[in-house]
Amino acid sequence: MPQETPITDGSSEEFPGFPGVRTALTEADTDRIAADGLWASGGTVHPEAVRFGQTVVTALLAEDAAPEELLPAGLAERVARVRGLTLPGYHRVETDDGHRLSAFSLRQLAPGPHPLVVLPSGWTPFGWGLFPGAYLALALRGYHVLAYTPRGLGIPGLPTTSEGYVDVAGPLDVADGSTVVDFGIERFAPSAVGFMGESYGSGISQLVAAHDERVDAVVALSTWGDLATSLYDHRTRHLAAVKALIGFTGGPVEEKFDEENRAILDDFLNDRNLDAVVRWGERRSPATYLDLTEEHGTPTFCSNTWHESLFAVNQTVDSFDRLRVPKRLNLWIGDHAAPEGAGLLGIAPVTPDPVLDEAYAWLDHHLKGEPNGVEEWDEVCAQVMFTYVTEPVPDPVTGQPAGARRIVEPAVRESRPTWRDVTLRHEVLGLTGDGAGGSDGRLVPAGEAEETTGWRRTFLAGVDTEATAMGELLRTGQAEWRGEPKIYDIRKIDRRHALVWATGPLVPADGGTVGRRVRGVPRLRLTVRSTATAAGLIAHLFDVAEDETARIITHEPLNVHGLTADQDTTVTWRLQAAAYDIPAGHRLMLVVDSKDPLYGDASVTWTQTGIGSPPGAESFLELPLG
Repeated sequence: MPQETPITDGSSEEFPGFPGVRTALTEADTDRIAADGLWASGGTVHPEAVRFGQTVVTALLAEDAAPEELLPAGLAERVARVRGLTLPGYHRVETDDGHRLSAFSLRQLAPGPHPLVVLPSGWTPFGWGLFPGAYLALALRGYHVLAYTPRGLGIPGLPTTSEGYVDVAGPLDVADGSTVVDFGIERFAPSAVGFMGESYGSGISQLVAAHDERVDAVVALSTWGDLATSLYDHRTRHLAAVKALIGFTGGPVEEKFDEENRAILDDFLNDRNLDAVVRWGERRSPATYLDLTEEHGTPTFCSNTWHESLFAVNQTVDSFDRLRVPKRLNLWIGDHAAPEGAGLLGIAPVTPDPVLDEAYAWLDHHLKGEPNGVEEWDEVCAQVMFTYVTEPVPDPVTGQPAGARRIVEPAVRESRPTWRDVTLRHEVLGLTGDGAGGSDGRLVPAGEAEETTGWRRTFLAGVDTEATAMGELLRTGQAEWRGEPKIYDIRKIDRRHALVWATGPLVPADGGTVGRRVRGVPRLRLTVRSTATAAGLIAHLFDVAEDETARIITHEPLNVHGLTADQDTTVTWRLQAAAYDIPAGHRLMLVVDSKDPLYGDASVTWTQTGIGSPPGAESFLELPLG
């Protein structure tokens, strides 16, 4: 971009302020928010986190708001530094079809040119008001910052709300992204343009970059590659995630979505016209436009979580693996936005913060040309589940352990040149037919036991069991990220409504402390029949300790249709990817049941589902190992 272009005055509209936000935040407030996490029950943002973000934004934008009067000392000093280095601005960016998008900027005051980072907000009714930590960090690194709320999102009356209907990362959102780039170039004359987004904003960032060659680098946090697969995979609707998103736009469905998108969502919720839903999702998928991204050569940084409940990890990995540009994929413990949420908000309790520090380093290298080692990074870096060291959190009054735990040593991270280098070999385990009367079958090396073929076992379908993917959408994974993974008691899994297979205590080949290093995508083959014409299967893999408590490694549902009574149908499907060390002496357990609160299933209550292993179609679990 021409460096001689003068920077305009960066004029902005008067910031109207957030209703009721003038109460000072204390250190105790920030400590409590950091401890509680970003997510509240029901897939919503914790109200205290919303208040925190809006207070920081007020301290930045309101001329009569002194940072030291609103914020704790350390944060106030950081905001004061940014106010001394930049000119904050509040804007309404007009789209091609006449809607106004709420936007916020920080324009560098020092002579430039400076690179610009555009940040579309996530899918929340609070828009760009939730990411002030990122704005401060980027401004202090010398970037112009331009954040905006995508069309349709927001609560009427909030200054962060944008006009129009929610387009769900559709063509209007892509066009809006380019309009925001136009706006940024006109006002800041940047040396380069990057996009950085979390969740909804991450998908929009990738899509805009694919269609607009002016985008020089992308950071996509808690992102998706294939929205269609995120919504509907293995003939299974991801119902809980979609219901949570529909309810979190800031208004009723008829006011937030146009007729076309309402019809698509209604079809999805009612399990009809799913081919059209898939086509709709594909048009909103970065994976569909990889050729455009590759044509532009846009460096792309992605992150996701192993137990991601909104955009399951496999679809991100698959899209990333196909991409041929400078790229990076970080995989973390937990669920959607748990790793980066606190840092984006500005309350990250850990310093340095590897989740965001690496994202910022990516921008520094590709937008500013800094020789910071990014060019030597491997393409993939994966955190190994639950390898952190934790300690009890003492009660502030008694000093005794209060039940909660905190991380004192971070989890192991493993770097690999490519995704395909994550898995070094596979171990195939056969499923045995013993286990009649409610006892469990065995997982044994394939071909080593006659019991792995010629059997059939049954369970009563349509009833959920204790084997669930998570206890609560988003919050279970948030607790995992903080050092408190969900503990299951496998004795409570009702064997009338589930089938179970397990290994014996695992013995490490190298004599070490790890029985199996699971790395990559497990694969499961089963032969199924049902007294109904359809069956829902939910496969879970657990790490079972000596005391019969367990932690979940991974899972994945599959719906099977077109079944005929007394006839077998053999199905094979991939579970979600994992990086998990099963300790020596623990057992690996496979549980197959028929329901999970996350998903829409094809099970008919009180019908009978049979799992078998006929000759030539033996049931097996293929375990990826590193």
